[in-house]
Amino acid sequence: MEFLLVLLEAANFAAMGAGIGAGIAVVGAGIGIGQIGGSAMTAISRQPEALADIRSNMIVAAALVEGVAFFAIVICLLIVFQ
Repeated sequence: MEFLLVLLEAANFAAMGAGIGAGIAVVGAGIGIGQIGGSAMTAISRQPEALADIRSNMIVAAALVEGVAFFAIVICLLIVFQ
């Protein structure tokens, strides 16, 4: 049992998990911003007169997605360097 604990500490699974978590956060943010952009382009093509409103809402939504991604990356970095 003690040998298993030594192996787990030596492998440093927390750092690997944090790296994987940061990667998932970045990929998820990219997919989210892509969905936001695609939906905005569809909305603009259907209703061109609402361009300014759609664009401003798209920028706010993309900023919120980016903020969550940066927060996730910071948490992963805190796990690595703790």
